[in-house]
Amino acid sequence: MSERSVQHGEFTIERRFAASPRKLFRAWADPQAKRAWSTCQDGMEVIEHRMDFRCGGEEVIVNRGPGGLIHRFHGHYFDIVENQRIVYGFSMDVGDDRLTASLATVQFHADGDGARMVFTEQLAFFDGLQTLEDRREGTQVLFENIALYLHEAPPH
Repeated sequence: MSERSVQHGEFTIERRFAASPRKLFRAWADPQAKRAWSTCQDGMEVIEHRMDFRCGGEEVIVNRGPGGLIHRFHGHYFDIVENQRIVYGFSMDVGDDRLTASLATVQFHADGDGARMVFTEQLAFFDGLQTLEDRREGTQVLFENIALYLHEAPPH
């Protein structure tokens, strides 16, 4: 058996959207909306997506990647304040490997005629299977997907 390890990391991404905080919050809270933007790789096939958006609820997303590997997100909602914040914990697995366990906080702030979203993720990385930069890049792809879902032009 190879040596096991755990590393810790954290990142924050702030992004402005032309949508209102309410509309941006709904993109996270509505299961159909979330399914529309929550795949961060091209060629992923959604196998399962179920979402119980409430404190104590869970969300499961299972995708098959282009090479056939199964990608699994399993999350639990800890705190939800409508149109203001979402706090959830989750694990990410690929195949039989657990990549990470995380705590994420998403905050929504009015910003002129739009909204500023502040996303912070605190992570435990297992056995060197993913890096902080990989996760940050994948998360930024998701935020591009949210902008497309909301029919926004890419930022300059």
